[in-house]
Amino acid sequence: MSEFPFMSNISAHNGSQSIENVEHQEEEQELNNNENTTIRTVYIPSSEESQLIDDCIKGKRQAQHSLYEEFAPKMYAIAMRYAQTTLEADDILQESFINVFKHIEKFAKDCPIEFWIRKIVVNQALKAGRSKYDKAFKEEVSDINYNSEENIILDQFDLEELLEIIRKLPDGFQQIFNLYAIEGYKHKEIAELLGISVGTSKSQYARARAQLQEMLLKEDESYEQFRKQ
Repeated sequence: MSEFPFMSNISAHNGSQSIENVEHQEEEQELNNNENTTIRTVYIPSSEESQLIDDCIKGKRQAQHSLYEEFAPKMYAIAMRYAQTTLEADDILQESFINVFKHIEKFAKDCPIEFWIRKIVVNQALKAGRSKYDKAFKEEVSDINYNSEENIILDQFDLEELLEIIRKLPDGFQQIFNLYAIEGYKHKEIAELLGISVGTSKSQYARARAQLQEMLLKEDESYEQFRKQ
C-alpha cells in the first residue's frame, strides 16, 4: 500500500481539451533573450498557499491530500507526454508526489508551488525514460525528410490526439520535443538535463519537429480520405 493512501490512479480523469501553439520558435526565444531590460519581481505566495505548504511540511495528511487533489490532474497530463502507457504515467505521478512530500521542506516559496512540482514530475519522467532515451540516441535515424517551409498545424488536433501522435515519436525525440516545445525549456537547459550538447539538442529537436510534421500530415490526409468515403 502507498505511503500516501489518498494518491490513486487518475487515468480516467484525464479529459480532452484543445491546444494552440504548443510549439514556440527559436526566433522568438532569441528576441526575448535580446531584450535590453528585464524586470524581475519577487514572488510572494498567498496566505492560503503558504499555510498549505507549512502543513504539508508538518506531515498533515489533509494538507497533503489537498495539494495532491489540486495539482495531480495537471501533473498527470505532463506525465502522459513522456509515458507510453497510462500505467507508466500513473507510476511517474505517484513517484513524483512521493518526492514532493518527502522534500517539500526544501521548497523556498520563491515561485508558485505548481512550478516546483512540475519540475519534479519532469525530472521523474526523464529518470523513468533514461534507459530508453540512451538507446534511442545510439540508433541512427536517417529516414526523416525535412521541409522547413511547411508549418505544423497543431490547432487542428485536440490535446488527446496531439499527445497520442507525439508519443509515436522515437523516445529521444519525444523527450526533447516535450521539453522544448511544450515545457518551455531552453536548449541549454535540455542539454544539462540529458547530458548532451546544445547542438545535439537543437538537431534532435529539428528532427523531431520534421518527423512530427510528417505524422500530422498523414493523420490529416487519413481524416480527409475518411470524410470523402
